[in-house]
Amino acid sequence: MTEIEAIRERHSVRNYIDKPIEADKIEALNEMIAACNKEGNVHFQLCVDAGDTYTKLMNKFMGLGSAPSVIACVGPDDETLDERIGYYGERIVLFAQTLGLNTCWAGTFNRKKMPAVVGEGERIVISIAIGYGVNNGKERKSKTVEQVSSAKATRPAWFEEGVKAALLAPTAINQQKFEIVLKEDDTVEFIDKGGVMSKVDIGIVKYHFEVGAAMIEGH
Repeated sequence: MTEIEAIRERHSVRNYIDKPIEADKIEALNEMIAACNKEGNVHFQLCVDAGDTYTKLMNKFMGLGSAPSVIACVGPDDETLDERIGYYGERIVLFAQTLGLNTCWAGTFNRKKMPAVVGEGERIVISIAIGYGVNNGKERKSKTVEQVSSAKATRPAWFEEGVKAALLAPTAINQQKFEIVLKEDDTVEFIDKGGVMSKVDIGIVKYHFEVGAAMIEGH
């Protein structure tokens, strides 16, 4: 499965079966996490046993109390952390999809009971539930290409494909509060329109856009 195929097939999954992730997949995930940590100056951690991360009442209601494992999204705290967490976290999420695993970005969790290491000067931003879902989730409503993008010149194919991939990006409460602008010099600007976890969302959107745009040869 390619990354663009993973983007098209992946949906948020909140309910999981009681099945542990196999050792070979844990190893592959840890290798990907290590690569992202090094490249993005972040500190993602796969906690194979989610423990009491998702035992709060709201998460039980949402189904996440059943998630067997969790990826803690941690990193050195600065103004760019949330966006970097979104960008590299989505890279990990899509990789998990290629392994046949399901995931859910979750902003509500028990921070004190998550079995992760948060070092001095670090902050935990969000969590990613991971495991085998009861199902593969479902498609959600989406805005249109025209609603989330604009261009001051001709819209090339790579830009269109990038925006289409960006529209498949998971965003907090499905808010899709972003705009992608193609400038006259062919540079792309991502505008954060605010909202819950919007900086994390922008990072996720950027990664999706890059994967979509890369489908066009020569870009």
